[in-house]
Amino acid sequence: MRLCRFKDQRDEVRIGLLQEGAVLFDLSAVGVGSLSLLLERDDLVEHLGRLSRELRSAIRLDQVRLLPPLERQEVWAVGVTYLRSKKARMEESDFSATAYDRVYDAPRPELFFKAMPEKVVGTGDSVGIRSDAKWNVPEPELAFVINSRGRIVGFTIGNDMSSRDIEGENLLYLPQAKIYDRSCAIGPSIRIGADENEARGWTIRLLITRAGQPVFEGETSVRNIKRTFQELVDYLFRSQTFPYGAVLLTGTGIVPADNFTLQEADIVRIEISGIGSLENPVARV
Repeated sequence: MRLCRFKDQRDEVRIGLLQEGAVLFDLSAVGVGSLSLLLERDDLVEHLGRLSRELRSAIRLDQVRLLPPLERQEVWAVGVTYLRSKKARMEESDFSATAYDRVYDAPRPELFFKAMPEKVVGTGDSVGIRSDAKWNVPEPELAFVINSRGRIVGFTIGNDMSSRDIEGENLLYLPQAKIYDRSCAIGPSIRIGADENEARGWTIRLLITRAGQPVFEGETSVRNIKRTFQELVDYLFRSQTFPYGAVLLTGTGIVPADNFTLQEADIVRIEISGIGSLENPVARV
C-alpha cells in the first residue's frame, strides 16, 4: 500500500491511498487531512488497513495531479554509500579524491542538506540543470521517509540532481553543485509496510531519453548500499531534531560515463521495483 499527495479537479490538495492496479482513494473522505500526522502513528499499517475498508469511491489517476509526497519535511542526503559512487567521485576530482575514499570506509557517513519541502518537485514536473555548469547528471536514489521520532515509516524515490564539474572543481562547492532551483525530485508515492530486508531486494533503474530515444540506461540493487538503514537514520538524528520528520536520500549506485551530461528537454525516468516510477523532463535554471 502507498500514500500520496495530489491535487484534485478543484485544485485542492488531498492525501491519497494508492492500492494495487493504480486505484486511488481520497483519504479526506475518512477524515485524513495531514500526511505528517498520519506518518506519526505507531499503528500506521493497521490504521490504513482499517481506513481502506471504509473507502468506497475510487479516483482515476488521470483525473489528478500527483504532488511530492511530503509536507513540511526537510530533505537530506547521504553521499558515497555505493562503491560505484565512491569511484566516480574520486575520478571526477584529483583535489577531492582522498576525501571521498576516506568517507566510504569511515564510521561517520557524509550527510548534507538537500532541499526545503517547498523547493521539491514531484513526478511530471521539471528538474533543473544549472546554467553555469557543463556536466549535469541525475542521481537516482532510494529515499527513506522518517517521522519525528527517527523511525523509517516508508520509502519513496528521489532524484538528487548534481553538477559534477562544480563539485569536482572543489569539494567546498558541493552546496552549489547540489542545492539549487529544481535540484530535488521526490515521488510518486510512499511505500508503506516494507522493512529493510524487503527493500534490499529492490532494483533501481535509470532511463534517460532524448528526442524519444534512450541515451543512457543503468541499474543497481538496493542491497549494494554499504551501511544499514538505521545507521544512516541514527547519524541524521544526532544532535538534530526534525519536528515534522525528514526525507533522507541514500546515495546513488548509477553514474553515467564522464562524457555524458543532461540536456534541456531530456526525460529522466527512475524506477524502483517496490515503489513505482518517478519521471521528470529537464529544464535549464
